[in-house]
Amino acid sequence: MRRVVAIVDGEHYPPVVRAALEEIDDLVVAAVLVGGTEKLRGDVDGYGVPLEPTVEAAIDRHQPDLILDLSDEPVLGPPERFALASRVLALGLPYEGPDFRFDPPPAIGVDVPTLAVIGTGKRVGKTAVTGHVARRLASTRRTVVVAMGRGGPPEPEVVVARPTVETLLELSRNGRHAASDHLETAIVAGVTTVGCRRCGGGLAGAVAVSNVVEGVLVATGLGAELVVLDGSGAALPPVAADRRVLVASAAQPVAVTAGYLNTYRARIADLVVVTMAEDDAPHAELRDALRAHTRPWTPVVCTVLRPRPLEPVDGASVAFFCTAPPQRHERLAEHLEVAHGARVTSVSGNLSDRVRLREDLAAADADVFLVELKAAAVDVVVEEASRRGVRVVVAANDIVPLPGESLLDEALERLAAEAVALAPERVRSR
Repeated sequence: MRRVVAIVDGEHYPPVVRAALEEIDDLVVAAVLVGGTEKLRGDVDGYGVPLEPTVEAAIDRHQPDLILDLSDEPVLGPPERFALASRVLALGLPYEGPDFRFDPPPAIGVDVPTLAVIGTGKRVGKTAVTGHVARRLASTRRTVVVAMGRGGPPEPEVVVARPTVETLLELSRNGRHAASDHLETAIVAGVTTVGCRRCGGGLAGAVAVSNVVEGVLVATGLGAELVVLDGSGAALPPVAADRRVLVASAAQPVAVTAGYLNTYRARIADLVVVTMAEDDAPHAELRDALRAHTRPWTPVVCTVLRPRPLEPVDGASVAFFCTAPPQRHERLAEHLEVAHGARVTSVSGNLSDRVRLREDLAAADADVFLVELKAAAVDVVVEEASRRGVRVVVAANDIVPLPGESLLDEALERLAAEAVALAPERVRSR
């Protein structure tokens, strides 16, 4: 028999709720009244079980197996239910109702210290943040990145040396996804990476199938002192990370980034990096929305992404291929011209749209194709550059905090130190 804490509301007549609690097959050890007064007559002790003030207090005092939601609209509408589910999942328990169930994503303990970089969705700049994290932390400890992706290899793949554009093109011609995240991170960060794959992604970030745990074992065998776990889209690496960095984009709708089960991701984060916080983006609104769900001590740092060619392009005419939306193209071109001396002839944001990308390529006229390693970067852009004899340069995305923001690198160093300190204690407890 499952021990459950019931979620109840005052829009139900208390005798009906009490009868339901007695009828269900579970052992109800407590209840939490989440609101509503229509059916209450001033006596809230008629449920037959202890009534706790919050779900957190109920879990702490009664140690249930799950939280059972017997409430309903209007007290708990969809946004409120997702928010409550996030609170429960963050405490490691399932959240269940009459026709739904949410479980915390499975997380397997490992012996090496881990720092996970997770996202609120695809194209939020997560891989750029992972690259920044890896570069920073590799300067003080042996850091290995374990990256999972929808196009990753069938067996964990170790990349020690920076791949060349020619190597990527050869992989692509052999049927590989040559813009996989572990290859991008190996190039832009210059650290050892282990490439893994995953399929499927649940609302809270669970994956259906992955070889990430095997990848972490490979990284451990390489002598990693810290493993940086690179998530995939909104999917979480299935590893019990010691610390987590959440990447959220100000280009996403605030209701999505700080709603649904992204509120769960915010609750388990030890640092939140808001990317794409341009002047016209609602980053202040997003920061406030995320802070409503983060722990009080979790920093939220707003940043922008700026392209950085990995080879000199000073004085060259450059066609830039990226995933940025059209309203950002002028600013990115200006940055390349001012900071790197390029003469930008065109900007395409269609790496994830092969039809439009080919149209942009047909119109591109430049000495250099500067390309982010995303989507069709290799099999379309690099392939076309090879056919034409055009030089290809890979672009990294630098993470630039807004003026006056918290010190990002200091926060990362602190999280890494905490992860390293936690690992021996965690191993002893198993």
